[in-house]
Amino acid sequence: MNPWIVSNIWLVPAVPFAASLSILFLRNSRRTGAAALAIIGQVVSLALSILAFLLTLQTPGYRAFHNFTWFTFGEHAVRIGWVLDPLAAAMLLMITLVGLCIFIFSIGYMAEDKSFTRFFAYLSFFSAAMLGVVIANSLLLLFVCWELVGLASYLLIGFWIDKPSAAAAAKKAFITTRIGDLGFFLGILWLYGGSGTLLFYDDGRGCLENAGLLALSASATFVALLIFFGSVGKSGQFPLHVWLPDAMEGPTPVSALIHAATMVAAGVFLVARVYPLFSLGAINGVTPSLTVVVWIGVITGLMAAFIALAQSDMKRILAYSTVSQLGLMMVSLGVGGVAAGIMHLLAHGFFKALLFLGSGSVIHGCHHEQDIRKMGGLRRLMPVTFVTYAVGMMTLSGVPLFFSGAWTKEEILHVTAHWPGSHVPHYLMMAGVVLTALYMTRQMIYVFFGNRRVASEQAHESPSVMTRPLIVLAFCTIILSVVLTPAWPWLHDYLSGATPQFDFARLIQPMLFVSFALVAAGIGLGLLMYRNVGSQDRHRTADTDPLEQAQPALFRFLENKMWLDELYAHTVIAFSAFAARVSDWMDRYVWDGFVRGVGRVGQLFGIFTANVDERGINAGVDESVTGTRGLGRLMSMAHSGQVQTYLGAIAIGMLALLLFYAWLA
Repeated sequence: MNPWIVSNIWLVPAVPFAASLSILFLRNSRRTGAAALAIIGQVVSLALSILAFLLTLQTPGYRAFHNFTWFTFGEHAVRIGWVLDPLAAAMLLMITLVGLCIFIFSIGYMAEDKSFTRFFAYLSFFSAAMLGVVIANSLLLLFVCWELVGLASYLLIGFWIDKPSAAAAAKKAFITTRIGDLGFFLGILWLYGGSGTLLFYDDGRGCLENAGLLALSASATFVALLIFFGSVGKSGQFPLHVWLPDAMEGPTPVSALIHAATMVAAGVFLVARVYPLFSLGAINGVTPSLTVVVWIGVITGLMAAFIALAQSDMKRILAYSTVSQLGLMMVSLGVGGVAAGIMHLLAHGFFKALLFLGSGSVIHGCHHEQDIRKMGGLRRLMPVTFVTYAVGMMTLSGVPLFFSGAWTKEEILHVTAHWPGSHVPHYLMMAGVVLTALYMTRQMIYVFFGNRRVASEQAHESPSVMTRPLIVLAFCTIILSVVLTPAWPWLHDYLSGATPQFDFARLIQPMLFVSFALVAAGIGLGLLMYRNVGSQDRHRTADTDPLEQAQPALFRFLENKMWLDELYAHTVIAFSAFAARVSDWMDRYVWDGFVRGVGRVGQLFGIFTANVDERGINAGVDESVTGTRGLGRLMSMAHSGQVQTYLGAIAIGMLALLLFYAWLA
């Protein structure tokens, strides 16, 4: 029998979902109650997640599931369930803890917003949907929660619906991710047709177990690629990455939730969850589907890192950073480093939430200014935000020893170096590490160093309800490095199902020093290029970016996001608009004309049948009725009611019969 928490792990997403529904029934004036319900729901989910996590520590590679019949149609039963294993437990812990910090931060950030209660209802709904994705032991249940995540992102990205840019960004995110989800849905249908089940684990009969994988062996590549297409949309991978930077139109806590704990994490998690399908039939760890994952991740990671170099919006820089880091995770999964990719996903959840909330604190302190060129000198005005943001920056950049991002990136570089498919991804990811350190150094110099500029004059530190979550996330980011070091790779072995062992000698390996050298090169290059940015005069915007001065054409290319949105506008969107116009013309002048023609033919046929009916059938019937009526009158005349008349008629009839008989004789 499963432990209580396994059978009832559905409570983890159910509690915040119930909180969301409850908040929707509150009046706008019940702001304290809305925030309290949302936070209590998240705290309960966190407590349950801790219980689940502790259970998985009992046995290496622990896995338990609970399946049941949802409904039946004919002789078929649709079964769903939930699963608890190290992957699910670690994700539950990260999502609920990071989400709780974001919820608390939102109290201060959204304090003046008129739709405060609705915002917390949507936040709880978003958290519940993502938690449902994580615990699902059925691809069907996962897909249902997956779509709820998409709905929640639409509601939150377009939360300020009165802003045209927010409404457009919400539509863009929803439509773009639906393109990926169409492929995902087709993959689900194909997988069910091949394996006969959508359960991941079912006592040996699940689609990720031997029987199910054997049934899918002939079509595994196509099914895996279709499922990966859904991950491409959700996790903002090329070519469906274009929605993710525009998602910055939502409130900053929404950006933190999307980029750290919920939506974009779903795509990486999905690939990790169904990894046995991707690796089926692998030769030296290489399959066609995994190769596609690797190269999509490489393209995405490098492209986004380059674009981030030329962005001036503080949140947009972090958005492209997320796209780049997700690409790095996909590369790790594709080369077989599942544990390394998930380690980076977990660490990324903490430090990217820290960075986004830190940017929210800066924006709040600078009176909602987001252009880094108008900031400067904030380290003295916002000391708590500066220190915590610096922790996030160094973690993302991969600064060694005390920051978790250093160890996860080193592990990913290590697994890519040993991929037999090609060494090119390894070298390109090394370039990505340098670029990450470079654009984060650029951002730090613009925002926190040098003289104050336009937006910094009246800047102030954020209230404690906003800074305390930053401190907690910074602490978690640092403390997480303890279980990530090669000397004691506890988290790696926990996710891999191995028993952790301490070995200090693992710290002495060439790739570790290479990774550190790359980070140092990126930060050094950033300091060299942007050392004079902070010296501009006060009361104005910063001068031209040094990269723009050196390479104006390249900078403009990167600043405009490699013209990919324009490319889509002139190709895919233009074709869609052309197809819409053609359809409209066909509808108006072809199909509508055809329908009108058929209608006129029907009208003529109606006139013809009406004439036949009136002048032919009706006239004939009328004449027949008239004749019948006349005959009836004649016959009625014989019925006078006089007995003598009837007797006379009988006598005449008898006489006629006698004469006829005599004639015959």
